[in-house]
Amino acid sequence: MSVPQSPVPPAAVRPAEQQPQWPDPDEVTRVRERLAGLPPLVGPHDSDRLAALLGEVARGRAFLLQGGDCAEMIERATPAAVHGTVETLSRLAGTLERAFGMPVVTVGRLAGQYAKPRSSPLETVQGRTLPAYRGDAVNGAAFTAEERTPDPRRMLRAYEAAATTLRLVADRPEPVPRPVAREVFVSHEALLMDYELPLTREDSRTGRAYAGSGHLLWAGERTRDPEGAHIAFLSRIANPVAVKIGPGARPDDLLRLARTLNPGAVPGRLTFIVRTGAGTVRRVLPELVGAVADAGVPVAWVCDPMHGNTVRVNGRKTRYFDDVYEEIAGFFEVHRALGTHPGGVHLEMTGADVTECLGGGSGAVWSAGLRPADLASRYESACDPRLNRTQTLELGRLIAGLRTPSLVAAG
Repeated sequence: MSVPQSPVPPAAVRPAEQQPQWPDPDEVTRVRERLAGLPPLVGPHDSDRLAALLGEVARGRAFLLQGGDCAEMIERATPAAVHGTVETLSRLAGTLERAFGMPVVTVGRLAGQYAKPRSSPLETVQGRTLPAYRGDAVNGAAFTAEERTPDPRRMLRAYEAAATTLRLVADRPEPVPRPVAREVFVSHEALLMDYELPLTREDSRTGRAYAGSGHLLWAGERTRDPEGAHIAFLSRIANPVAVKIGPGARPDDLLRLARTLNPGAVPGRLTFIVRTGAGTVRRVLPELVGAVADAGVPVAWVCDPMHGNTVRVNGRKTRYFDDVYEEIAGFFEVHRALGTHPGGVHLEMTGADVTECLGGGSGAVWSAGLRPADLASRYESACDPRLNRTQTLELGRLIAGLRTPSLVAAG
């Protein structure tokens, strides 16, 4: 893969955004040194294998299923939580493989999603203002001064939780009857530079730099500045990388990102994860996809139907199941019209029976007609709402009905 070889980016034109205000810089230095002395969580070979599989997605011969928690919580790196998410993803992948007639590449939002960007650095509750929760690698979710104070030692706990999660992914029990063995890769947003940089190492085989924190890393909508530190970092690692694309993006933005992140035009190197909202996707997406296609840029196009459809109901963040499906349907319609490949979906979901998204369910299942009054019964997300197991599998059945000419031909 044609990428620069330096393990750390040079000084970027603009500093890294969305970083914590650590109260003790000396402690940050000590934690970074500790992280730099720990083994990488994933190796170059596995990241290269995922890049090859994503190359098939970019070529229209495979489909990407990416999903997991909005924000992983360290205390939930347990067999029940991890196995539940992976089992749900695996079942959904099987449904899509049978419907589309092509391989499904399965990637979890797992073993690294411990830092979150926020729209405001502060949060006010009942007249009291504290730092916003930025993920378990930074501070705690509880609304107290002690919990909300950023603590760099949490990055070490996040590393240990990620290592535990990876072991659970590898050692998950096999369902009966046994399906075809499915490899599950892990991914997260490359947000926290004090965590990502110490875990980035040079591969002795090739001299190329790899992020050791996950197989696939992405830049978010708030950190995708082509001149910023996050894109500079992604440009210098050999892992496959992705960028979240919101409704305000312009074609030139995507072309600049492609030139920076995939100068060698290698299929599988770069994925664009589009998050526009159900009411916007059919209007915004055609121009973006058309411009990239006309430029001959090989990317995998993936739909994130979650982040553009968040609303508040009864004081809680939630998403309507119908909006999630509608954005996916619009995403497929646009690609069908353009003759391009709808390469995948990116879901915030869990294998648990939570009550965080409204609607969903069919027939007599318990989640049918999940109402606003039900949100409080099992709302467990530390940040944004997730589809529960039943909703996720139902969504899979609906996606399976969105076969397009490109999917049929490729299969």
